[in-house]
Amino acid sequence: MKKAKIICNPSSGRQIIQRKLDYLCNLLINDGYIVAKFNTEQKDDAMMETIKSCNEGWDFIVACGGDGTVNEVAKGIAKSERKIPVAILSAGTVNDFANHMGIPKNMDDFFRMIRDEKVINVDLGKVNDEYFINVAASGLLTNVGYQVQPEVKAVFGRMAYYMEGVKEIPKQKFDPIRVRFESEEYTKEEDILLFLISNSASIGGFKRLAPDASVSDGYLDVVIIKKSEVGDLAQIFINIFKGEHVNHPNVSYFKSKRIKVETEEEVTIDIDGEYGGKLPATFEVEPDGFKIFVP
Repeated sequence: MKKAKIICNPSSGRQIIQRKLDYLCNLLINDGYIVAKFNTEQKDDAMMETIKSCNEGWDFIVACGGDGTVNEVAKGIAKSERKIPVAILSAGTVNDFANHMGIPKNMDDFFRMIRDEKVINVDLGKVNDEYFINVAASGLLTNVGYQVQPEVKAVFGRMAYYMEGVKEIPKQKFDPIRVRFESEEYTKEEDILLFLISNSASIGGFKRLAPDASVSDGYLDVVIIKKSEVGDLAQIFINIFKGEHVNHPNVSYFKSKRIKVETEEEVTIDIDGEYGGKLPATFEVEPDGFKIFVP
């Protein structure tokens, strides 16, 4: 008899997702699964419950929330000796990773995905002692994700990020940051506006921000947007919708297994939409670090 632990961020999606969860629980229980549910209350709750679930012999986890919740579950898996698979149930404002992987949102389809037990290995990113399932970023507007209050996310959804971004633009003078990148593929010191280190192609709702990214190729994709005039920057962002921004002369794009990033300035790191410390940092891939259910 299979045992399923549901780890849920109750601030994600509110009443709608709770109804979906109740329906999913009934489907699982009626099919003979043992089900327990855990609601997170504060940071690291999902990570600690994941570690506990791995140690206690649960067969799989249903991670219900946004990218931040999935990040904590992935971190818990990475810190556990026993690696159990995870079914990702989208419920947050942004679910780039689940959307990129085509995880079903309909509960009947989601249940069938679990029952079919098709599990694949995907890579994890690691930055210092933190992990990321989708993206780590620094620079212009990358602090927006963790500045949006949970209650605002719940009411306004993805629009909350755009609203916060509009508020932040006047505060940020588009001043470049002097950064040194060091990897086997790319070693340079240059003035940049932002950089992204991604595991999947979909970031912040843009489906082709890292157009050649694969979650299982053993590499991270690095996108660097260099110092640019306003006109060039506008063109870069327009081209993002087609995935053609990587051809702009002010954009560098490459794959790497490990890259060190240093700066003398005060620069924070965003990890899957949450605060992830400050530079300097070393980013590296952990191949096959996470198992997920797929349709």
